[in-house]
Amino acid sequence: MLFERQRALLALLDALGGRIGNLDFQKLLFLWCQEPDVKAPYDFVPYKFGAFSFTSYADRRKLMERGYIAEDDKTWQIEESGRVAVVRDKGLRGQAQTYASHAPKLRGDALVALSYRRYPWFATRSEMADRVLVGDDATLARIEAARPKAGKPGIVTLGYEGRSFEVYLSLLLESSVTVLCDVRRNPISRRYGFSKSSLAHGCDSIGIRYLHFPELGIASSERQGLDTQADYDALFDEYERTSLPQQGLALDRIRALVEDGHRVALTCFEELPQQCHRHWLPRHSNEQMVPTMSPSTSDRMSRS
Repeated sequence: MLFERQRALLALLDALGGRIGNLDFQKLLFLWCQEPDVKAPYDFVPYKFGAFSFTSYADRRKLMERGYIAEDDKTWQIEESGRVAVVRDKGLRGQAQTYASHAPKLRGDALVALSYRRYPWFATRSEMADRVLVGDDATLARIEAARPKAGKPGIVTLGYEGRSFEVYLSLLLESSVTVLCDVRRNPISRRYGFSKSSLAHGCDSIGIRYLHFPELGIASSERQGLDTQADYDALFDEYERTSLPQQGLALDRIRALVEDGHRVALTCFEELPQQCHRHWLPRHSNEQMVPTMSPSTSDRMSRS
């Protein structure tokens, strides 16, 4: 059984003729997802060639394994089984065909340049902007203006609950994070992108250093039966009283990162900071780590 986003990917590929180069398909998929009447199946993050969806490439690998897409490193090519898989999904096929009928006919650098002109934020990490936008000083200036400015050294926190991998990475970029500290005891996740190896790779690909501090986590067995905020508060009071005092070395490492000028993000699963132990780390070590930052400042991203 396919996810709806995977069916959407197949429907778009079929509507575009069934075979298209990697970069062209990624840009057309991105532009389709920006259409006002489309329920976007994928999110994107600024990357070295512009807007990129890690999730779409993970789906591509799965679709190849199942024989819906041909195994080709340079192109996206739908197989007959891929067409059959979406033939009954008239809604998705109709959306894809409508978009394909008015989608840009440009390809290669010209298509990339078009996407940069329309959405300069997604070109802020591009390694090819100067080449594809030669002479277009206005767009290059818009890209520069959209580029996140270096943030002050300090600590922010971010949970990935309810967020796609691409939205999560974009939030890190928008807050000028330079180091991500994973404070989960067990850094595994069923949600794509958030297991340790995938998260480390994603961070590295956008210029963010990834570090794992399992000693700062809380065992999953201790997180059972948390039904109210009072339950969470009791757990974190115990964590603050018995666990954190033993983690001086880990806290010193994070403090040293801030002292070296880094903007550090502490990350775990929960969206709400008051229901995650990451919120207690800067508060507990306020004097050690970031004397000038308040808990409300450190959790700005968690409430975004």
